[in-house]
Amino acid sequence: MKTVPDATSLRRAPVQRRSAERLTRILDACAVLLDEVGYEGLTTSEVALRAGVPIGSVYRFFGNKRQMADALAQRNLERYTERVAERLGGAQRGDWRPVMDAVLDEYLAMKRSAPGFSLVDFGNQMPVGSRRSEPNTRVADRLAALLSGVLGRTPDDTLRRTLLIAVETADTLVQLAFRTSPEGDPAIIAETRALLRAYLGTTLG
Repeated sequence: MKTVPDATSLRRAPVQRRSAERLTRILDACAVLLDEVGYEGLTTSEVALRAGVPIGSVYRFFGNKRQMADALAQRNLERYTERVAERLGGAQRGDWRPVMDAVLDEYLAMKRSAPGFSLVDFGNQMPVGSRRSEPNTRVADRLAALLSGVLGRTPDDTLRRTLLIAVETADTLVQLAFRTSPEGDPAIIAETRALLRAYLGTTLG
């Protein structure tokens, strides 16, 4: 599935299929170039060239590269939640362990395979702004809404706080794992999984 970012991250939302496909090419090119040249080296003109579209097409959607990175982050979050939801299709209600495994495993999979994810993931290049704009808060809020049914919990402030702590912890340790090894140090990942199990075991029951 080709996921289009939320319209709020775009100057103009695509209406026709051709326009949506062009936006997809632009974000795909942005992601690849992030891996090649980094965020500082990223330019809208190079994205347009790599995507095979006129520079005007880039500016039709984005005012600058930060907005483009924000849209890529939103697309990453959409794809991530879709992948987690697919994994949880047959999960037993109330059992948080397969939920935790799906959340962590799909994050690791995107770290290893999604172009540009190591720099942008779910919003690392965005200005911090309000609390709700912080990447890990966005992830935790999305997971609370997605997982509440499987967990048999109301997506209230308590669940969001629990998931935010888990997401912040996992994010820090996974970053360490990938600084230690390009594919993620397996020992650190195992310790991360054990730590999350211990914490969630006391908070989710």
